[in-house]
Amino acid sequence: MRLRLPAERPTEPPTGYKIAHPVLSQDGARAGFTGVSLGGALPYGVLDDASCVYGRRHRPPARLCDCGFHCVHERAAAEALLCTAEHRAAVLLEVSVLGAYIRFERGFRYARQRVRTATVGSCACGGPAVALADADWGRPGWRALAAACGGCVRARTSVSLAGFARLAGAGLRVAAGAAGAVAGAAGAVAAEPAPVPGEGFGVPELVAEAALLQARLDWFQSQLARLGERGERG
Repeated sequence: MRLRLPAERPTEPPTGYKIAHPVLSQDGARAGFTGVSLGGALPYGVLDDASCVYGRRHRPPARLCDCGFHCVHERAAAEALLCTAEHRAAVLLEVSVLGAYIRFERGFRYARQRVRTATVGSCACGGPAVALADADWGRPGWRALAAACGGCVRARTSVSLAGFARLAGAGLRVAAGAAGAVAGAAGAVAAEPAPVPGEGFGVPELVAEAALLQARLDWFQSQLARLGERGERG
């Protein structure tokens, strides 16, 4: 006789944590995430339904399949995954587990989710992130993004943290990590909620966008200065 766990009927959606790579659509009009393991080839939105990565017609999460969204119960467990070399550029997500789910010892496998918060780490150089820039890889129709500081953004395809939250929609909050907490205006405003659709940019969003534009301007000015020095030597 097989013993079955009792069905759960929580009054509020459970909270989980996971890591993922932020992505930007080819036309720059949409933002989302892609996983780091099973299902990583299928980018998803802030509010989205899972689908079977094996193309089967059952509804996730099927008991005899690995399909569905995955997350862990503890934030520290998700943060530990960011220590591995292949996951250093990923971001930490806090999600609401929606729809049917299967509870495991360390986490959930579930049918639907809402990404509430995305926490961005430091730039690869160690500086505080002011933007998410092209990471030089992606999926068909999607560019993968990684944290970038003002000095490393340069002319790469990029979007500010507030801009990414606006493109992703559905109330996503994008926050700078520990290094970004002392990043000044751009890092400090990154945790502000995304503007409501239909409303204009507020002061925090404009400050973040201005910081990104200033970083690009500084880079272009440095390149012009180098070209001027070469011209004088010639």
